Amino acid sequence: MEFVFSGVAALLFAAGFFAGALNALAGGGSFLTLPALMAVGVPPVAANATGTAALLPGYAASLLVDHRRLRILGRDLGMRLLALFLVVGALGGALGAALLLLTGDARFRAFIPWLLLLATLLFALGPWLQRRAAHAARPALARVAGAGLGCVYGGYFNGGVGILLLAILRGQGMVDLAQANALKNLLSTVLTLIAVVVFVVGGQVVATGLLAVGAGAILGARVGIGLLGVLPEPWYRHLVTLVGAGTTVLFFVDPAWLG
Repeated sequence: MEFVFSGVAALLFAAGFFAGALNALAGGGSFLTLPALMAVGVPPVAANATGTAALLPGYAASLLVDHRRLRILGRDLGMRLLALFLVVGALGGALGAALLLLTGDARFRAFIPWLLLLATLLFALGPWLQRRAAHAARPALARVAGAGLGCVYGGYFNGGVGILLLAILRGQGMVDLAQANALKNLLSTVLTLIAVVVFVVGGQVVATGLLAVGAGAILGARVGIGLLGVLPEPWYRHLVTLVGAGTTVLFFVDPAWLG
């Protein structure tokens, strides 16, 4: 697909910028990238795939921030269990991405409002889910299986996957929030990387959209990181929830404006 008008590239760059900033603060960048790409004529499946690919550098950056915590995580969990998490994360991301490609544009378009609603609820209820989950305890293999299901969701639709994985890991017995967050970042990066590979092989990543959104996301992430600690954390979550709710309503009420 070719984008002729520079205004289209500017729109996608702006969507990527604000999406990158949101992801750096609390997540939810797909609430902006998906409708922006669809609004300029990218089919639903390709829009989801391209938006996911454009936001991949943000996930990778989280690993650089957490590199010390990841070493501690490997020591505490054991390298075998950590490797098992990574394998399950990669397989889950691949399976979710493959399911998206098999869904097709018409059916996925019908799913989008409900997926956005689910992601919005995950952001809104994130703290409550973590508090509820923190009281549970499960064997290590149950943790791996639960994380695998979350990774399938993440490969299919990336919105809210970080909060979902964190709630699953806490609910499966990871009482240390710092460890759970580090493992969540690692799984999010792995599943997204594998999903993007599947999307590229499937021909669903639009190059021009990827460049415009990706460039904006990188710049936005730098701004978002600079804002961390300036505002209270609940403000970030409320902002993401508000953006998600607005996008969800638009898809439910009048999806025709997306082409």
